[in-house]
Amino acid sequence: MSDVTPEATKNPVARLLDSAAFRNTITTLILVNAAILGLLTYPLPDLAVQVLTYADHAIIAAFVVEIVLKVFVHRLNFFKSGWNWFDFLVVAISLVPAAGAFTVLRALRVLRLFRLFSVIPEMRSVVEALGKAIPGMGAIMLVLGVIFYVASVMGAKLFSGTHPQFFGDLGGSAYTLFQVMTLESWSMGIARPVIAEHPFAWIFFVGFVIVTSFAVLNLFIAVIVDSMQSKHFDAETERQAEAHDEREVLIHEVRALRSELADIRELLAKEGGADQPSMPSLSDSNRADKAE
Repeated sequence: MSDVTPEATKNPVARLLDSAAFRNTITTLILVNAAILGLLTYPLPDLAVQVLTYADHAIIAAFVVEIVLKVFVHRLNFFKSGWNWFDFLVVAISLVPAAGAFTVLRALRVLRLFRLFSVIPEMRSVVEALGKAIPGMGAIMLVLGVIFYVASVMGAKLFSGTHPQFFGDLGGSAYTLFQVMTLESWSMGIARPVIAEHPFAWIFFVGFVIVTSFAVLNLFIAVIVDSMQSKHFDAETERQAEAHDEREVLIHEVRALRSELADIRELLAKEGGADQPSMPSLSDSNRADKAE
C-alpha cells in the first residue's frame, strides 16, 4: 500500500518516494546497517571499526534525508500515520549521542532493523494483523493470569515445606509454574523431585500443563490466525471493490463512446440523406432476388 496520496503524486519528490527503486534502496540500507551493527559487536581492528562507523553514519544521514523528504511531501499529514511516527522515532534515537547518560541508547540503535516492517508491505500486514489480535490476546492473558494466581497459591501452600526453592512464596511459585508452562526441564527438574515427596503431586502438574500449555496457549495461536485471516479477507475485499469500481468506470466510458458513435451516425445520415438517394438495404435486395 502506498503512503503517498493521489494529490501528492503530482510532486516529483512524492513520485520518487513511492517508486519501487527508492523502497528497494531503503530496504538495502536497512539490511546493510543491521549487518554493520552486528559486526561492530566483534573485536575488530581499529581501521575496520572506523570504516564501519563512517558507513553507519552515512546510512543514518540517508535515513534522515528520507524522513525530511516525507515531511516535505506530506506536511502535517506525515504525523497522522503510526508507521511514520515509528520511522521518525527510530531515526531520532539514532541521532542521540551514545555517550554519558545516553550510553544505553547505543543498544537501541538496532531498532532500525524494525523499519523493515514499515518498508515491506507483507511484513507490515503481519504486524497490523498482530495489532488487531491484541484485544483478544488481552482477554486470554487475563484468563491465564487468574489460572496462574490460583495455581501459584496452591503450589506455595502444598509444596513450600519440602521444596522452598521452587514454591517458597507466591513469586517463586509463579516463576516455577512459568517454567513448567514452557515445558523447559519441568519433569526431571521440578515435577519428579516434588512427586518424590508428594506422590499425588502429579495430578497438580499434569492438570496445570494441560490447561496452560495445551489449551490456553493454543488460544493465542487461534486468535492470531483469525486476525491474519481477517486481515487477508479485508485486503481481498478491498481489491475486489477497487476492481469493481474500475469495471464500472470502463462500462460507463464504453456506453458514452457508444452514445457518441450513435450521434455521429445520426448526424452523417442526416447530412447524407439530403444529397444522395436512399440505398436499398440488404434485406430488400434479398426479397427482390427471391421474387424473381
